Amino acid sequence: MTVLEKTAAPARIAVRERRAPRAGALRWLALRAVALAVLLTAWQLVVTAEVWPRVLVPSPGEVWHQFVLTSTVHDGVRGYGGHLLIEHLGVSLRRIGIGTGYAALVGIPLGLLIGAVRPVAVVLEPAVTFLRTLPPLAYLSLLVIWFGIDESPKIWLLVIAALPPIAAATAAAVRTVPAGLVEAARALGSGRITLLLSVRLPAALPEILTGVRIAVGVAYTSVVAAETINGVPGIGGMIRDAQRYNQTAVVIVGIIAIGLSGIVLDALLKWAERVLVPWRGRA
Repeated sequence: MTVLEKTAAPARIAVRERRAPRAGALRWLALRAVALAVLLTAWQLVVTAEVWPRVLVPSPGEVWHQFVLTSTVHDGVRGYGGHLLIEHLGVSLRRIGIGTGYAALVGIPLGLLIGAVRPVAVVLEPAVTFLRTLPPLAYLSLLVIWFGIDESPKIWLLVIAALPPIAAATAAAVRTVPAGLVEAARALGSGRITLLLSVRLPAALPEILTGVRIAVGVAYTSVVAAETINGVPGIGGMIRDAQRYNQTAVVIVGIIAIGLSGIVLDALLKWAERVLVPWRGRA
Protein backbone atom coordinates (compact mmCIF):
# COMPACT_ATOMS: atom_id res chain seq x y z
CA MET A 1 0.00 0.00 0.00
CA THR A 2 1.38 3.38 -1.01
CA VAL A 3 1.62 6.40 1.26
CA LEU A 4 -1.24 8.04 -0.65
CA GLU A 5 -3.47 5.01 -0.14
CA LYS A 6 -2.58 4.89 3.55
CA THR A 7 -3.55 8.56 3.87
CA ALA A 8 -6.84 8.14 1.98
CA ALA A 9 -7.95 5.03 3.87
CA PRO A 10 -9.06 6.82 7.10
CA ALA A 11 -10.98 9.36 5.03
CA ARG A 12 -12.88 6.58 3.22
CA ILE A 13 -13.66 4.90 6.54
CA ALA A 14 -14.99 8.19 7.95
CA VAL A 15 -17.21 8.69 4.89
CA ARG A 16 -18.60 5.15 5.24
CA GLU A 17 -19.30 5.73 8.93
CA ARG A 18 -21.20 8.92 8.12
CA ARG A 19 -23.22 7.22 5.40
CA ALA A 20 -24.10 4.15 7.48
CA PRO A 21 -26.64 5.90 9.77
CA ARG A 22 -28.29 7.54 6.76
CA ALA A 23 -28.58 4.22 4.95
CA GLY A 24 -30.02 2.61 8.07
CA ALA A 25 -32.57 5.41 8.49
CA LEU A 26 -33.61 5.11 4.84
CA ARG A 27 -34.08 1.35 5.23
CA TRP A 28 -36.32 1.82 8.29
CA LEU A 29 -38.26 4.55 6.47
CA ALA A 30 -38.78 2.25 3.49
CA LEU A 31 -39.94 -0.56 5.80
CA ARG A 32 -42.49 1.76 7.41
CA ALA A 33 -43.71 2.89 4.00
CA VAL A 34 -44.17 -0.73 2.90
CA ALA A 35 -46.02 -1.56 6.12
CA LEU A 36 -48.33 1.43 5.59
CA ALA A 37 -48.98 0.40 1.99
CA VAL A 38 -49.83 -3.15 3.09
CA LEU A 39 -52.19 -1.82 5.77
CA LEU A 40 -54.00 0.48 3.32
CA THR A 41 -54.26 -2.32 0.75
CA ALA A 42 -55.70 -4.73 3.30
CA TRP A 43 -58.13 -2.05 4.47
CA GLN A 44 -59.31 -1.41 0.89
CA LEU A 45 -59.69 -5.14 0.25
CA VAL A 46 -61.87 -5.53 3.35
CA VAL A 47 -64.06 -2.65 2.18
CA THR A 48 -64.28 -4.01 -1.37
CA ALA A 49 -65.24 -7.46 -0.08
CA GLU A 50 -68.02 -5.78 1.97
CA VAL A 51 -67.10 -7.74 5.09
CA TRP A 52 -68.84 -4.97 7.05
CA PRO A 53 -71.29 -2.28 5.87
CA ARG A 54 -69.64 0.87 4.48
CA VAL A 55 -71.24 2.96 7.21
CA LEU A 56 -69.19 0.99 9.75
CA VAL A 57 -65.94 0.62 7.80
CA PRO A 58 -65.44 3.37 5.20
CA SER A 59 -62.74 3.11 2.57
CA PRO A 60 -59.38 4.91 2.80
CA GLY A 61 -60.59 7.22 0.04
CA GLU A 62 -63.67 8.20 2.04
CA VAL A 63 -61.55 8.88 5.11
CA TRP A 64 -59.22 11.04 3.01
CA HIS A 65 -62.23 12.92 1.63
CA GLN A 66 -63.45 13.65 5.15
CA PHE A 67 -59.95 14.74 6.12
CA VAL A 68 -60.03 17.30 3.31
CA LEU A 69 -63.54 18.45 4.28
CA THR A 70 -62.71 18.84 7.97
CA SER A 71 -59.50 20.70 7.11
CA THR A 72 -60.95 23.26 4.69
CA VAL A 73 -63.85 25.62 4.10
CA HIS A 74 -66.28 24.03 1.63
CA ASP A 75 -69.65 25.30 0.37
CA GLY A 76 -69.60 27.94 3.07
CA VAL A 77 -69.06 25.31 5.79
CA ARG A 78 -65.93 25.67 7.92
CA GLY A 79 -64.42 22.25 8.68
CA TYR A 80 -66.53 20.28 11.16
CA GLY A 81 -68.85 22.00 13.59
CA GLY A 82 -67.62 25.42 12.46
CA HIS A 83 -63.95 24.67 13.21
CA LEU A 84 -61.13 23.27 11.10
CA LEU A 85 -59.47 19.99 12.06
CA ILE A 86 -56.28 21.80 13.08
CA GLU A 87 -58.36 24.06 15.35
CA HIS A 88 -60.06 21.08 17.00
CA LEU A 89 -56.65 19.49 17.53
CA GLY A 90 -55.13 22.73 18.79
CA VAL A 91 -57.84 23.20 21.43
CA SER A 92 -57.33 19.63 22.67
CA LEU A 93 -53.56 20.04 22.77
CA ARG A 94 -53.99 23.25 24.75
CA ARG A 95 -56.17 21.43 27.26
CA ILE A 96 -53.66 18.58 27.49
CA GLY A 97 -50.82 21.07 27.97
CA ILE A 98 -52.63 22.98 30.71
CA GLY A 99 -53.76 19.82 32.50
CA THR A 100 -50.32 18.18 32.34
CA GLY A 101 -48.63 21.45 33.36
CA TYR A 102 -50.75 21.80 36.49
CA ALA A 103 -50.23 18.10 37.21
CA ALA A 104 -46.45 18.55 37.00
CA LEU A 105 -46.53 21.62 39.26
CA VAL A 106 -48.32 19.59 41.93
CA GLY A 107 -47.06 16.09 41.18
CA ILE A 108 -43.30 16.75 41.23
CA PRO A 109 -43.24 18.40 44.71
CA LEU A 110 -45.70 15.79 45.95
CA GLY A 111 -43.52 12.98 44.63
CA LEU A 112 -40.42 14.54 46.20
CA LEU A 113 -42.14 14.62 49.58
CA ILE A 114 -43.51 11.08 49.23
CA GLY A 115 -40.09 9.77 48.25
CA ALA A 116 -38.10 11.63 50.89
CA VAL A 117 -40.40 11.90 53.92
CA ARG A 118 -41.74 8.61 55.26
CA PRO A 119 -44.78 10.00 57.17
CA VAL A 120 -45.92 11.87 54.07
CA ALA A 121 -45.59 8.67 52.04
CA VAL A 122 -47.68 6.72 54.56
CA VAL A 123 -50.48 9.28 54.33
CA LEU A 124 -50.46 10.34 50.65
CA GLU A 125 -49.10 7.40 48.64
CA PRO A 126 -52.33 5.36 48.94
CA ALA A 127 -54.28 8.40 47.68
CA VAL A 128 -52.01 8.69 44.63
CA THR A 129 -52.41 4.96 43.94
CA PHE A 130 -56.19 5.29 44.35
CA LEU A 131 -56.33 8.09 41.75
CA ARG A 132 -54.02 6.21 39.40
CA THR A 133 -56.37 3.23 39.25
CA LEU A 134 -59.49 5.27 38.50
CA PRO A 135 -60.63 5.51 34.86
CA PRO A 136 -61.42 9.11 33.83
CA LEU A 137 -65.10 8.41 33.15
CA ALA A 138 -65.48 7.31 36.77
CA TYR A 139 -65.13 10.87 38.06
CA LEU A 140 -66.14 12.94 35.01
CA SER A 141 -69.79 13.09 36.11
CA LEU A 142 -68.75 14.30 39.56
CA LEU A 143 -66.57 17.02 38.02
CA VAL A 144 -69.47 18.15 35.84
CA ILE A 145 -71.71 18.39 38.92
CA TRP A 146 -69.07 20.44 40.75
CA PHE A 147 -67.80 22.68 37.92
CA GLY A 148 -70.50 22.71 35.23
CA ILE A 149 -70.03 21.92 31.53
CA ASP A 150 -67.54 24.62 30.53
CA GLU A 151 -63.75 24.36 30.49
CA SER A 152 -63.11 23.66 34.19
CA PRO A 153 -64.21 19.99 34.38
CA LYS A 154 -62.14 19.13 31.30
CA ILE A 155 -58.97 20.64 32.76
CA TRP A 156 -59.61 19.08 36.17
CA LEU A 157 -60.12 15.65 34.60
CA LEU A 158 -56.80 15.90 32.74
CA VAL A 159 -55.02 17.15 35.87
CA ILE A 160 -56.34 14.23 37.93
CA ALA A 161 -55.43 11.77 35.16
CA ALA A 162 -51.89 13.12 34.66
CA LEU A 163 -50.90 13.80 38.28
CA PRO A 164 -50.52 10.22 39.63
CA PRO A 165 -47.95 9.05 37.02
CA ILE A 166 -45.80 12.12 37.67
CA ALA A 167 -46.00 11.80 41.45
CA ALA A 168 -45.36 8.04 41.38
CA ALA A 169 -42.38 8.36 39.01
CA THR A 170 -40.89 11.18 41.09
CA ALA A 171 -41.28 9.28 44.37
CA ALA A 172 -39.72 6.14 42.91
CA ALA A 173 -36.84 8.13 41.43
CA VAL A 174 -36.12 9.92 44.72
CA ARG A 175 -35.98 6.59 46.56
CA THR A 176 -33.44 5.17 44.11
CA VAL A 177 -30.95 8.05 44.40
CA PRO A 178 -27.60 6.42 45.33
CA ALA A 179 -27.07 6.39 49.09
CA GLY A 180 -23.42 7.33 48.64
CA LEU A 181 -24.42 10.54 46.90
CA VAL A 182 -26.80 11.46 49.72
CA GLU A 183 -24.24 10.66 52.41
CA ALA A 184 -21.57 12.71 50.65
CA ALA A 185 -23.90 15.71 50.54
CA ARG A 186 -24.71 15.31 54.23
CA ALA A 187 -21.01 15.12 55.06
CA LEU A 188 -20.58 18.46 53.31
CA GLY A 189 -23.20 20.00 55.56
CA SER A 190 -26.32 19.87 53.38
CA GLY A 191 -29.59 20.23 55.30
CA ARG A 192 -32.85 18.49 54.42
CA ILE A 193 -34.11 21.15 52.02
CA THR A 194 -30.74 21.57 50.29
CA LEU A 195 -30.38 17.80 50.07
CA LEU A 196 -33.82 17.46 48.52
CA LEU A 197 -33.47 20.28 45.96
CA SER A 198 -29.75 20.13 45.16
CA VAL A 199 -29.08 16.38 45.29
CA ARG A 200 -32.21 14.24 45.12
CA LEU A 201 -34.10 16.33 42.55
CA PRO A 202 -31.27 16.55 39.95
CA ALA A 203 -30.44 12.86 40.40
CA ALA A 204 -34.10 11.92 39.94
CA LEU A 205 -34.71 14.26 36.99
CA PRO A 206 -34.39 11.64 34.19
CA GLU A 207 -37.08 9.43 35.75
CA ILE A 208 -39.23 12.48 36.51
CA LEU A 209 -39.18 13.45 32.83
CA THR A 210 -40.15 9.88 31.95
CA GLY A 211 -43.09 10.26 34.32
CA VAL A 212 -44.09 13.49 32.55
CA ARG A 213 -44.00 11.68 29.19
CA ILE A 214 -46.23 8.94 30.60
CA ALA A 215 -48.56 11.59 32.03
CA VAL A 216 -48.89 13.27 28.63
CA GLY A 217 -49.84 9.90 27.16
CA VAL A 218 -52.43 9.36 29.90
CA ALA A 219 -53.83 12.85 29.25
CA TYR A 220 -54.05 12.02 25.55
CA THR A 221 -56.05 8.87 26.27
CA SER A 222 -58.31 10.88 28.58
CA VAL A 223 -59.00 13.84 26.30
CA VAL A 224 -61.87 12.12 24.47
CA ALA A 225 -63.53 11.45 27.83
CA ALA A 226 -62.79 15.01 28.95
CA GLU A 227 -64.46 16.41 25.83
CA THR A 228 -67.52 14.18 26.02
CA ILE A 229 -69.44 17.07 27.59
CA ASN A 230 -69.57 20.26 25.52
CA GLY A 231 -66.25 19.37 23.89
CA VAL A 232 -66.56 21.20 20.55
CA PRO A 233 -64.17 22.66 19.54
CA GLY A 234 -61.85 19.81 20.46
CA ILE A 235 -60.72 16.65 18.72
CA GLY A 236 -62.42 14.44 21.30
CA GLY A 237 -65.60 16.48 21.01
CA MET A 238 -65.47 16.17 17.24
CA ILE A 239 -65.12 12.39 17.50
CA ARG A 240 -67.95 12.18 20.00
CA ASP A 241 -70.24 14.35 17.87
CA ALA A 242 -69.48 12.38 14.70
CA GLN A 243 -70.18 9.13 16.54
CA ARG A 244 -73.69 10.32 17.38
CA TYR A 245 -74.46 10.70 13.67
CA ASN A 246 -72.64 7.51 12.50
CA GLN A 247 -70.02 9.54 10.63
CA THR A 248 -67.41 6.82 10.92
CA ALA A 249 -64.99 8.43 8.48
CA VAL A 250 -64.85 11.58 10.64
CA VAL A 251 -64.26 9.44 13.73
CA ILE A 252 -61.33 7.74 11.99
CA VAL A 253 -59.94 11.11 10.90
CA GLY A 254 -60.02 12.25 14.53
CA ILE A 255 -58.35 9.06 15.76
CA ILE A 256 -55.57 9.37 13.18
CA ALA A 257 -55.08 13.05 14.08
CA ILE A 258 -54.72 12.16 17.77
CA GLY A 259 -52.29 9.34 17.00
CA LEU A 260 -50.05 11.34 14.65
CA SER A 261 -49.96 14.39 16.91
CA GLY A 262 -49.16 12.08 19.82
CA ILE A 263 -46.17 10.67 17.92
CA VAL A 264 -44.91 14.19 17.19
CA LEU A 265 -45.41 15.34 20.78
CA ASP A 266 -43.66 12.27 22.18
CA ALA A 267 -40.71 12.90 19.84
CA LEU A 268 -40.52 16.49 21.11
CA LEU A 269 -40.56 15.27 24.71
CA LYS A 270 -37.77 12.79 23.95
CA TRP A 271 -35.74 15.62 22.41
CA ALA A 272 -36.34 17.80 25.49
CA GLU A 273 -35.27 14.87 27.67
CA ARG A 274 -31.99 14.55 25.76
CA VAL A 275 -31.36 18.29 26.11
CA LEU A 276 -32.26 18.56 29.81
CA VAL A 277 -30.58 15.35 30.98
CA PRO A 278 -27.74 14.65 28.52
CA TRP A 279 -26.06 12.39 31.08
CA ARG A 280 -28.87 9.84 31.02
CA GLY A 281 -27.67 6.36 30.13
CA ARG A 282 -24.02 7.23 30.63
CA ALA A 283 -21.84 5.69 33.29
